[in-house]
Amino acid sequence: MASGFGVSGGTPRCFAFWQEFSKCYASTESPGQCRAQADDYLECLHHTKEIARAKAVKAEFVKRAEHQATEGRKAADILADGVIVGVGLIQREKSSDAAHS
Repeated sequence: MASGFGVSGGTPRCFAFWQEFSKCYASTESPGQCRAQADDYLECLHHTKEIARAKAVKAEFVKRAEHQATEGRKAADILADGVIVGVGLIQREKSSDAAHS
């Protein structure tokens, strides 16, 4: 904790976490008991867990989007190959040609 003042002159954003850590550290015999408070303070400062979670969410989103795109391409390929036959336009053309003859 450098000065206890934030960039704009007020209380820093992580000051409450620092106070909890400082209070725990001052009142305990073993500093290892304050690991949770230290982790909270460091997370507030660096946002490492938040960034990791955001990256995981983004990776899952990209993975699902790619999967849907490949499934969409498969469906589009099937539809592109079989649309005319499936709709019955080929039979109609043949029957209309026979009717005109």
